[in-house]
Order: sequence, then structure tokens, then C-alpha cells
Amino acid sequence: MTSFYITIYTICGIYLLLNFKFEIQMFQQNSYRIPRYWKWLKGNFGSAWRLVDIAALFLVFSTLLTAPLAAIAVSLIALVKIWLIFRKKYKKPLVFTRRVWRLYSVTAILAVGAYVAMIIIGFHKESGWDGYTPSTIVLGFLLFVTACSFVPVILAAIILIPVEKMIQQRYVRDAKRILNSMPGLRIVGITGSYGKTSTKHYLHRILSEKYDVLMTPGSFNTPMGVVRTIREHMKPYNEVFICEMGAKQKGDIKEICDIVHPEMGIVTAVGPMHLESFKTIENVQSTKFELVDALPADGLAVINNDFEMCATRKTDNVRTLRYAITNPSGSDYKATDIRYTPNGTSFVVEGPDGLRLPLETRLLGECNISDILAAVCIALALGVDTEKIRYAVGSIEQVEHRLSIKRTPGGVTIIDDAFNSNPAGSKMAVDVLSHFTEGKRIIVTPGMIELGAEQYNLNRALGRHIGENTDIAIIVGEYNRDSLTQGVKDTDFDTSCLYPVDSFNEAQKLLGKLFAPGDTILYENDLPDTFK
Repeated sequence: MTSFYITIYTICGIYLLLNFKFEIQMFQQNSYRIPRYWKWLKGNFGSAWRLVDIAALFLVFSTLLTAPLAAIAVSLIALVKIWLIFRKKYKKPLVFTRRVWRLYSVTAILAVGAYVAMIIIGFHKESGWDGYTPSTIVLGFLLFVTACSFVPVILAAIILIPVEKMIQQRYVRDAKRILNSMPGLRIVGITGSYGKTSTKHYLHRILSEKYDVLMTPGSFNTPMGVVRTIREHMKPYNEVFICEMGAKQKGDIKEICDIVHPEMGIVTAVGPMHLESFKTIENVQSTKFELVDALPADGLAVINNDFEMCATRKTDNVRTLRYAITNPSGSDYKATDIRYTPNGTSFVVEGPDGLRLPLETRLLGECNISDILAAVCIALALGVDTEKIRYAVGSIEQVEHRLSIKRTPGGVTIIDDAFNSNPAGSKMAVDVLSHFTEGKRIIVTPGMIELGAEQYNLNRALGRHIGENTDIAIIVGEYNRDSLTQGVKDTDFDTSCLYPVDSFNEAQKLLGKLFAPGDTILYENDLPDTFK
């Protein structure tokens, strides 16, 4: 084997290893679940990136170029793609956790091992195979593995299944040991199709007026995210642990409850989120209420009655308080006299025993008021003084990317609602935008995802709401383009102000030509890298 081919193999080998990084990144964004990753893969197998690798493979085995020239062409393609990999920016880059390093290592061992074996076998047979030189066979094998780089990743994930289970069980046992050593710790679980993260933040701020409070950070709402929070952040002096609980399939909430054993729980909503995996709204309901079902007899469930699938769900196993804004009938707590001002929102919490608690917040939107109301219910149950509640609510900061509002030096108002859009939240965000009438009302959105069979209809409904309440609509990406644009066109919206674009970068360039001082721009949702 000459130094020429050693150089070619090295370049292509480096590209192969970097290509695995993208596959593992997508595997991570699909929650390390092979079925979900496979489903994503089927929808993205024909990407231009992979087709170039396949074209290079055919080039190697074609008669268009001599073997050395084909090798040079392939190495140049690999060098360009290596350069592009280092330049590419992702919304959610690969997080190099220990699990990722294990997955990457096993993937590399499988691929490099097969690569080296192919080199040895190929050059052992000096005459070549079926008229192809050993160098061509080895290079072709390398390109084949590169084009099918998902195969070693899936094989590595399967090989590591028992290892990951063993490691996770050890971490879970350690988390349970920590919780068992703190018998006085009050644990509050929060789940819901949407609103749980905001409710978590608001409850943390209110309870901090009286208690030392720990909450799961960011979106650490999976079983291992909760376990990691307990093992890395829990302190002996913590008095309350607020545990956000996410779910994408039945049993997810129960798994977290079996670890932390909450005594109080909030169900913020049951809606058509993640229907792609849940299949039916009834499955969503039963999964969210796994939290309520896990509460002890002397515990407390706080449930949002504004959602029909919450209001109609019986809870006979535990004391229940229900809260609402739009459906006060049968609710224990309700928000009334809601008024929006330039400084935020004022409202009154009405509750049992004649409670009337006037509150003011810098937040806007009915969903935010609902989430605050849920937090107030728990705070009152835990004995937080009403004056401390009033002070805490008034000082709540906007949660980043969740209907947070800021004004630029150029006089443009930005409404950032980019995190995890949903039917109720997106409608409310557009409603908030509609109240800004000083200049043009502009929305930038790729629509909503993971809505199963209702994907098209719900995004079309959002499009209609956009058409009725905004002045300029910028639709980003291909995934929901047809449904959103059709919904906008169902209204009297001026279609010359409807702009489909392929990416957020294009949207930003377009905005630079469209907005003026006094305008308001709403960023509604931001799809992860797994969506076009």
C-alpha cells in the first residue's frame, strides 16, 4: 500500500468518524430510542448529504475515471465535507455526555475494525476482486460504510443496551438513597402537555420566599434527567424539590414517580402534543395522570380544569384542587378580573373561604396567568403567606423563549415564544401579538410538530388564526408549509405579505427588509435539527 493511498484512506477515515458525529447527534435528539431514530432516518435517508456519498461510491466503481483519479476525487469530496462539518452550526448541538462517548467509541471500534479488516483482506488478495484493484475495493467499502453510517450507530446502541441499563440502575439506586436520607423533603411533581416548565419556574420563585427549593433545571424532565438533578444538585438542606416530568409514551411519568415518590402534583394540561408517539388523546390523558395516580392518600393533586380531558378525569385516590380561568364551574381556584397593562398583567385569585388575592405580574398571556395560578395553589397549601406570594409573583422574571418580551434600541418589540410551540400556546401567543397595534404585527414560525394525525389540521387552524390577527407572516421550512399557508389563505389576509422561506437565516434576512420602528415580531417555535 503506497503513501498515496494511505493519505486517501486517512482523509476518508476522518470524514467517516465525523459523519458518525451527526448520526449520533440525531440519535441523541431522538432520545436514544432506536424506533424514533429509525423513523427519522426513513424520512431523511435521501438527503443531499448522503446522496453525495452514494454518488462518490458509484464513481469509485465506475469506469469514468482511473482508480487513482477516482481516489483523488473522493478525497477532495471528503475534504470539502469535513470543512462543512466544522462550519455547520446547529440549534441543538451534540452534547458529549458519557453515554455519547460510549456510543461513539463502540461505533468507531466497529467501523474502524471493519475498515482495517477490509484493508488486510483486500491487499492480501493482490490480484483484486472481479477486476477491481484492492485499493478500489477498500475505498469503496469505506464509502459504503460512510453512506450507511447509521448502521454502526444502531449496532453500537444495541450492543450497549445492557451496559446502559446497568449504569442507569446504579444511578437510580443512588438517587433513591439520597432521597431516603431526606425524610423531611417535600416533593412536588409537575406534568402536562404544555405549561409545565413555566409553572415550575413560577412555583420555584414563590416557594423560595419561605423554603430552600431545588427544581430540575432546563428540560431535565426525563427519568435520567431527574436522577442526574438529584445526584448532582440535591443538598441536605433542601426543603422542597420541584420535579418536572415529561413524557412521550405511556409509563414515562410513572417511571419518574417510582423514583421520587411525589406527595403533591400539578397537571397543567392534557392536549394533542406528541400524538405521533401517543397515538390518541386518551393515551396522553392516562399518561399525564400517572402523576396523580402515584400520589399518596394524604397528598394533593392540583389540576387545570380549563382542559376538558383534565376536567372530566376523576381523581378518587387523593385530595384534589382544581383551578381555571375559562372554565370556573367546579373549580376551587380561579383567576378573575384579568387586565393587561403596558407594565404586564393584573388579576385576582379567588378561592375557598372567600379568598380574594389581587396579584400583578410583568408577564403577558392567559397561559402564564394559568401557570401562576397553579403555583399559587401549591404555595397556599404549603403555607406561604399571601403577602409573600404577592411579592414573588410581582418579581417573576420572564422565562427565556416562553413568551418573553423585549424591545430593541431601534424601537422594535420582540416576542420570543420559540420553545416548544403547541396549539393552545401558539394561539395565545398570536393573541398577545394582536394587541400590539402601534406598527406591523409580524410572525415568524415553522408551525407545530409531533401532532400525529392532527398535524395538518392543527397547523392549518394556526394559519387561520395568523391570517386573522397579523400583518406579515413568514413561514419557515417545508415541514408545515402547506398547512400553514393554506390556513392563512383561508382568511382575508393579503397574500403578498405571506413569505415562505427555507430557513431561519433567510427569515432574518427578510425581516431586515420588512420591519420598521414600532413593529412587533413574534418568534413562534423553533424546530430542532431533526426537522427540515
